[in-house]
Amino acid sequence: MTAAGDGPWLDDAAGRLVRPFTVSDGRTRPTIALDLMSQVMATGSAPFGYLGPEHAQALDVSRAPVSVAEVAAHLKLPAAVTKVLLSDLVDCGALTMKPPAFHHQPTDRSLLEAVLDGLRRQL
Repeated sequence: MTAAGDGPWLDDAAGRLVRPFTVSDGRTRPTIALDLMSQVMATGSAPFGYLGPEHAQALDVSRAPVSVAEVAAHLKLPAAVTKVLLSDLVDCGALTMKPPAFHHQPTDRSLLEAVLDGLRRQL
């Protein structure tokens, strides 16, 4: 006797069929320093060479400035894998990258207080 969830996995229930590390060809480190808050944006230049479908999806998401964390969420990939894909696109000139504005002081007190105030207003 089988339980209700023991049937065959179909479509979205099956999850990702390709392991994330194969998307980045086994690479775990990007060629450029990317922070989760770094902003990326497509340049409009066509990338040269073969790029996988995840690269194309990242370019599509990056038509307007978007953070690395947001791209990872849209692609449903770990941030480390997304950073490798985005660094490929920056290297070939298809994306530009801008570090976060508070890159040198990520714990700026006024920024943290503004975030806390905004959260309190939402609750």
